[in-house]
Amino acid sequence: MTKNDANPMSPAQRLKDAPRCHARAKSTGEHCKAPAVKGWAVCRVHGAGGGAPRGRAHWNWKHGERSAEATRLRQLTNMLARFGRGSGTLN
Repeated sequence: MTKNDANPMSPAQRLKDAPRCHARAKSTGEHCKAPAVKGWAVCRVHGAGGGAPRGRAHWNWKHGERSAEATRLRQLTNMLARFGRGSGTLN
């Protein structure tokens, strides 16, 4: 193994070696050249770590009628109703 003379803590070297964003431009088809955010495949401009909170924490939460929890409850209720009618399957 050969010794590397580059300073591993150099910000310029870390930026140069960082994985790049996977987003592509529609017009040219080229990849974004910005470094990807750690743990993400894209840069901060293309949505890494972004997005609104889910559920009651979302700023536009109204009543939860179409929330994931309400949807699962409706599916379970429908499944039990079908089973109670005698179809016998739990699909």
